[in-house]
Amino acid sequence: MKHKNRSRIFWLGIILLIVPGLVHAYLLMPFPGSQDLNAITICYYLEKIVNPLRVIGALLIVWYLVKYYAKNTVRGKIVKIVLLLLCLGSFYFTDIAYKAETMFKETDAIKFANGLTNKVPLNYVIIGVVNNGVAKAYPVVYLGYHHKVQDQVGQQPVLVTYCTMCRTGRVYNPVINGARQNFRLVGARHYNAIIEDESTKTWWYQATGNAAVGELKGHQLQELPYEQSTLGAWLQKHPTSLIMQPDKLYASDYADLKNYDRIQAIDRDSTLKNKDSLIRKSWVVGVIINGKARAYDWRRLNNKHLLNDEFDHHSLLLGIEHDSLTYHAWNTVVNGKTLHFNLGNDGLLTDLETASVWDWDGLCIFGTQKGQRLAKVQAYQEYWRSWKHFHPATTFWKGGEMEEPMAGIY
Repeated sequence: MKHKNRSRIFWLGIILLIVPGLVHAYLLMPFPGSQDLNAITICYYLEKIVNPLRVIGALLIVWYLVKYYAKNTVRGKIVKIVLLLLCLGSFYFTDIAYKAETMFKETDAIKFANGLTNKVPLNYVIIGVVNNGVAKAYPVVYLGYHHKVQDQVGQQPVLVTYCTMCRTGRVYNPVINGARQNFRLVGARHYNAIIEDESTKTWWYQATGNAAVGELKGHQLQELPYEQSTLGAWLQKHPTSLIMQPDKLYASDYADLKNYDRIQAIDRDSTLKNKDSLIRKSWVVGVIINGKARAYDWRRLNNKHLLNDEFDHHSLLLGIEHDSLTYHAWNTVVNGKTLHFNLGNDGLLTDLETASVWDWDGLCIFGTQKGQRLAKVQAYQEYWRSWKHFHPATTFWKGGEMEEPMAGIY
């Protein structure tokens, strides 16, 4: 065999060792351009063959080293040794440094405290879940690093998730086909976390719960209701709530998300003079009614604090409390009658039809409607980039009028 052909064995081995792993890491992490590709199916099947291809590549290299390495020139030997060392370096980047489940580890010991022993600041934003009389709060700053917490609330298994690239919090039932699943963080596609269940190895989008690829493709995780608010606002409504405490092992990782839950990217951009501009990371509140989506500009909604709206024949009330972080959405039909609301000087809600007074939990506390409660509508705070991608037919509310966003913004 000629020397050139012999070298091809070595080079093919190097390619199989390095290239599939690098492509896989590139597609599953937010490198420039990677997240804009429709490549989740490629990623899924590539992950399954990366290691077999590496084994084949390693065998080719070993075969070459045993049979032909000694016949190389000194320069050729040095080049090949350097390449093998680079292979080891690539393994570090693809399998450790840029592997989602090692970069963003899930805490092994979830600790909770009550309001008396809690160490979490009251102004932290939390994802709150209530079931069977049990309330739990999961601070976004901690969730944002871990991406997911697998727990149970009132005997209900819960998968509490948060993706900082999309600003998406979601809570799912982790039971699939009657069996509770453990989930691992795979990476990201379209700037949204991808998680995989243990049994079927299906990949699910965190933002929607949709199975994108795998055995259960086309299925959807059952979404469980949750609220996003400051811890202080949550404890006012649920004083006996348990609060997830920080894991000391990840203190520096939590610190990297300081102020993530309260300051918009647009506020950090000193070059942008018009802070009401709609950009990819603008915050929106999204709702889905009968499969139809609508997004509301956070900044302008926050300026109003209260918005009465009509969407797909449903009367909605959206509100942001005076902490500018806690938000709500309700259906305003009570006993067959549609109510419309104003914000009173006392900070409470007053309906125009009966002049009854309601609190921020949707409960009427004074007037002819006393004791009635507005039905909650699940709403999501999200980056505009994410909401538009996963709900391409969404309508958009911006400061009092409905409009279709400009194509270039997304």
